[in-house]
Amino acid sequence: QVQLVESGGGLVQPGGSLRLSCAVSGNIVRINAMRWYRQAPGKQRELVATWLSTGSTNYADSVKGRFTISRDNAKNTGYLQMNSLKPEDTAVYYCNAHLVLVSGQAVAYWGQGTQVTVSS
Repeated sequence: QVQLVESGGGLVQPGGSLRLSCAVSGNIVRINAMRWYRQAPGKQRELVATWLSTGSTNYADSVKGRFTISRDNAKNTGYLQMNSLKPEDTAVYYCNAHLVLVSGQAVAYWGQGTQVTVSS
């Protein structure tokens, strides 16, 4: 009954911007952490950005200064704002959230992935 639905991917030109969304639905109490990963064909999965409920954020060196992770608690939605996009940012992007359910369980869920293509 808990789902993470991603949206916002697409095709953009180098230097463009895109905002990815990760909407959490279901009976949850809180989001303890949200992370964005990406994977390009033939490459390992890469951790892009992390947000923790403690207030800390962290970014991969390759995206630092260009990407921003955030969330809207009222909407139970996380975001990844991507600016100054480069062709090497092309990948499938996945959100991952550590959730506390109303049952008291702490569980991690994955979004379905969204394609980001940066090309001239």
